[in-house]
Amino acid sequence: MSDNNREGKRSARERLREERRREQTREKRKRSLLVGVAAVAVLALAGGIGVAVTQLGGKDGDGPVVAPTGANGEDSLAIPVGRAGAPSTLTVYEDFRCPACAQFEHGFRGTIRELEDKGWLRTQYHLVTIIDGNMGGSGSLNAANAAACAQDARKFRDYHDVLYRNQPQEQDDAFADKKRLIKLAGQVKGLDTAEFRACVNEGSHDGWVRKATTAFNGSGHQGTPTVLLNGKNVYADQQNPLTPDKLRKRVEDAAKKA
Repeated sequence: MSDNNREGKRSARERLREERRREQTREKRKRSLLVGVAAVAVLALAGGIGVAVTQLGGKDGDGPVVAPTGANGEDSLAIPVGRAGAPSTLTVYEDFRCPACAQFEHGFRGTIRELEDKGWLRTQYHLVTIIDGNMGGSGSLNAANAAACAQDARKFRDYHDVLYRNQPQEQDDAFADKKRLIKLAGQVKGLDTAEFRACVNEGSHDGWVRKATTAFNGSGHQGTPTVLLNGKNVYADQQNPLTPDKLRKRVEDAAKKA
């Protein structure tokens, strides 16, 4: 047998072995996918209430996308506060490490909560991680996940406000410490439970927070906080800056027309 014939047969055998290896790899991937989907289904049935999987088997970054209880809006990326069907909707994109967001919260919190309690305003919170991306660290992500865990317990609003009242300096990634986040939950009656602690420690909503951040980055909005009233950006106009009194009047006017 000539050397060329031997080489041809050897090449054919190698191609056949390579094709078999590829087929085995494809089969392993199929089996892994089926096992993963089955596991998610079992967990969803076992959990009953508490969290909702936005996309079965869906992933964002390195974790499943699990929306907190009651999240709404496109892809369930917003946490609502206030009466459904309120005449006005305030959409707020925030980062718990963002000093400008804390400034907005400290200036407008009382007015927003008053309007929510009157049933005139519904606030849609989108939690993002801009500072983590700009400065490094994980405080934005961990705090947003903890706030989503508080939403599972129906205590988002109070915990959200506690986080901003205790916001560290921007360069201090203190919210990366999950023990600190759990300790702050002690300021909200009934929040510091085993379920909340597990949710915080396991990063149950990390994938959801990452997805919200990706959506914000593609939205065309510039920086946090971004504040929209009934879809109009009302916080970016430096020539006519928004004030709590202006916000109250606009919401009251809308309520009178409703």
